[in-house]
Amino acid sequence: MGILDFLTGEFIDVIHWVDDTRDTMVWRFEREGHAIKYGAKLTVREGQAAVFVHEGQIADVFSPGLYLLETNNMPILTTLQHWDHGFRSPFKSEIYFVSTTRFTDQKWGTKNPIIARDPEFGPVRLRAYGTYVMRVAEPAKFLSQIVGTDGEFTADEISFQIRNIIVQEFSRVIAASGIPVLDMAANTADLGKIVARAIAPSVAAYGLEIPEFYIENISLPEAVEAALDKRTSIGIVGDLNRYMQYSAAEAMGRGDGTAGATMGAGVGAGIGMAMGQQMGPWGAPPQAAPVAVPPPPPVEKVWHLARSGAVDGPYGRGHLGRLVTEGGFTRETLVWAPGQDGWKPAGEIAELAQLFTVMPPPPPPAA
Repeated sequence: MGILDFLTGEFIDVIHWVDDTRDTMVWRFEREGHAIKYGAKLTVREGQAAVFVHEGQIADVFSPGLYLLETNNMPILTTLQHWDHGFRSPFKSEIYFVSTTRFTDQKWGTKNPIIARDPEFGPVRLRAYGTYVMRVAEPAKFLSQIVGTDGEFTADEISFQIRNIIVQEFSRVIAASGIPVLDMAANTADLGKIVARAIAPSVAAYGLEIPEFYIENISLPEAVEAALDKRTSIGIVGDLNRYMQYSAAEAMGRGDGTAGATMGAGVGAGIGMAMGQQMGPWGAPPQAAPVAVPPPPPVEKVWHLARSGAVDGPYGRGHLGRLVTEGGFTRETLVWAPGQDGWKPAGEIAELAQLFTVMPPPPPPAA
C-alpha cells in the first residue's frame, strides 16, 4: 500500500445523517480532528440542511442533494481554504446537520393568569393553553444565534424560550382584543392567527418560524365558571322564584345544611349582585317598603261679616285679627261661616273669641 493510498483510506468518504429521534434539531458530524477529505461525498436528505463551519465562521450551507466536496461547489469555503490539488489534502471543518422538518405538538400555556378587561364582567383573570408547530427557516442563523457549538440540540432546549415569547404576545393580544370572554371560544382561530403574526418577528430573529399555532382553551377562574354555570341554570329554569324554592327545599331534604349556604353564597362579582337584587326571602320578589304620604294641608275656614246691612268677606282668621286692631271688627259683629247655623256674634264663636282676648289694654293717659 502506497502512502497516497494510506492517506486516502484515513479520511472518511461519505458524510450523511440519519435521524430517528424525531426531536433532534441539530446534529454535529463527528470526526476526530474534523478532517474532511477533499472530494468526499456529502448527502443531505429532504428535511435537512448541512452547515459548514470553518475556523469559527459559517462557510457554506447545503440544501438537500448529493455533493462532491470540491472547489467548484464550495465557493465560500474555497476562499477560506488553501487547496493543494496535487496532494488532495483534507481540510478541517465542522459540519452541522440541521433538521428543517416541522416539530409538531409543541406545548404552550400561561403559567400565571392574564388580567383582561371584559365589557360585561369587568376585570377578569384568564388562563390559556394550546400547541404550535415550529421549523428552522434559516439554518445558518439558527446555528449562530441559538445552537453555538452544541453537538446535539433538541427541540426541548428552545421550546421554553418560544413559550415565553408566545405568552408575552398572547397577553398583549388578549388585553387589546376587546372580545368578550363569552365569545372567545368562537374566536380562537382568529386569535391564534393574530398571535402567530405577533410572534413571527421574534422567532425569525432565531432563524425559526411558526407555521401553525393553536389555542385549545381559554378558561376563567373556577369561582367565576361556577357563577356562569349558575346563571346558565337560572336561564334554563326561567322562573327564578320557583327555582329558588326548589333549591331550598331540595337542600333541606338532604339535611346537609346547604340551604343557608346556597342562599347566602355570593355567586360572583357582577352576577351575584344582579341575582341578589332579584331574590327576596325564599326566592320571592322583594316587597317595596310603604312610603309615608303626608296628609293634605287643612282648608282654612273663612267668615262673612254683616255690617251696615251688607255682607263682607269672606275673610280668614288672620285678616279678621287685623280688623280687630283697626276697630272694624268687634265681639258684637255678626259672622257666618259655611256649615254654621245662622248668623252669630263673633264673641260667641270660640275660634274668633280668642282674637279679642289678645287685644292690648288702652294706652295710659298722657302725662
